[in-house]
Amino acid sequence: MPRTYLIKPVLDQYYSCITHGRGIYLYDEAGNKYIDGSSGAVTASIGHGVQDIIEAMDMQAKKISFVYRSQFSTRIAEDLAKKMSDISPGDLNWSFFVNSGSEATETTMKIAIQYWQEKGIKTKTKIISRWMSYHGITMGALSMSGHISRRERFETLLDRYPSVSAPYYYRDANGRTTEQCDDYYAAELEKEILRVGSEHIAAFIAEPIVGAAGGALTPSKDYFKKIKAVCEQYDVLFIADEVMTGVGRTGKMFAMEHFGVVPDIMATGKGMSAGYTPIAAAVVSEHVMEPILQGSKSIMSGHTFSANPQSAATALAVINYIEKNNLVQKSADNGIYLKEKINRLAEKSKIIGDIRGKGLFIGVEFVKNKATKETFPRKFDLVNQIVQANFEEELLVYPANAGEDGLNGDAVILAPPLTISKAEIDDLVARFTRSLERVERSIVRELVQ
Repeated sequence: MPRTYLIKPVLDQYYSCITHGRGIYLYDEAGNKYIDGSSGAVTASIGHGVQDIIEAMDMQAKKISFVYRSQFSTRIAEDLAKKMSDISPGDLNWSFFVNSGSEATETTMKIAIQYWQEKGIKTKTKIISRWMSYHGITMGALSMSGHISRRERFETLLDRYPSVSAPYYYRDANGRTTEQCDDYYAAELEKEILRVGSEHIAAFIAEPIVGAAGGALTPSKDYFKKIKAVCEQYDVLFIADEVMTGVGRTGKMFAMEHFGVVPDIMATGKGMSAGYTPIAAAVVSEHVMEPILQGSKSIMSGHTFSANPQSAATALAVINYIEKNNLVQKSADNGIYLKEKINRLAEKSKIIGDIRGKGLFIGVEFVKNKATKETFPRKFDLVNQIVQANFEEELLVYPANAGEDGLNGDAVILAPPLTISKAEIDDLVARFTRSLERVERSIVRELVQ
């Protein structure tokens, strides 16, 4: 194997080189053809090699690919901001474009703090977030994250923002109804606000459906209504992290639309450009922008490539493609089809404990004992066994944390491109089934020994 100069996730692991992609498929140098069952990192939402996007990128490159936001705007960035206003719920009308989901969530945090400063309240500087959450890898975003394994190396440098539970009915119900669970989660948030003091809390941030930290943990229809009511009672802004769930992934343009609640600020990314270019956004409501517009008239954040015209053109083309091809509704319809097939698989499987999610964002949690919901010992490294078994079937799935502590549990996310057909879903499920059967046989042998 030739020496590499590229820092990859695991330094001594061999990674196949992908040569090209078409639709839901990726092709490597050896001629293998993979189903992109996770859209990469839940990103490639319209599939690979889409000619409409390639043409839009080429057209913009022939005009201008970079201007600095402190010197100029561009019509394409203005058009993208207008499109984001059109597709976002409520009065989420203002967009601050950045390069990644981590930058987007960190920007939402800064805007929330500045909002209170502009209103003359300097003490509101803390953010409340949830354990079993992931908001990004930069220091501010990681401080808001409850993803234990990603925090641990930097724990002494991070603020300890995570403090309340995510909705995890599969493990938290224990004889309680969903409504009782929601009341508990809301009371827990209220207790934390009172403990810290509402005069110190700028915002509460949450993923509408928890991704990497929880394997698509999905709240009830009323959870966010109760959470937002607590936030409003104590003058705490609500930030929705839609980096993974936004732009059609869950069968709505934004996942918060499932729950009938409009956040004060929203982060989105990934599906904005479907992986064709780096771009993300902090989307801000009119009422949050108002004191800033009347005060300093400047949001204290920014990056060299913010509102980059090349990325803006790409994202606008992606959103237009999603709308033109009705992919949000297709995600809803095919999500039901995929979930039904995985539910049938779960009935036969000895280790599938729970299926959850919305649209083409499906979480599968694995347990050692389906009756007790006991997780597998860490020595099994089950999630990586499952990811590898699927890789050998030329199917890509996304690993996720699970379990009571968000660390000692195993889950994967199935999130193929929104363009997937039912025949392709059948193929995906067939490969997933074969890989799972192989892992289950291996586990049985190991438990017997």
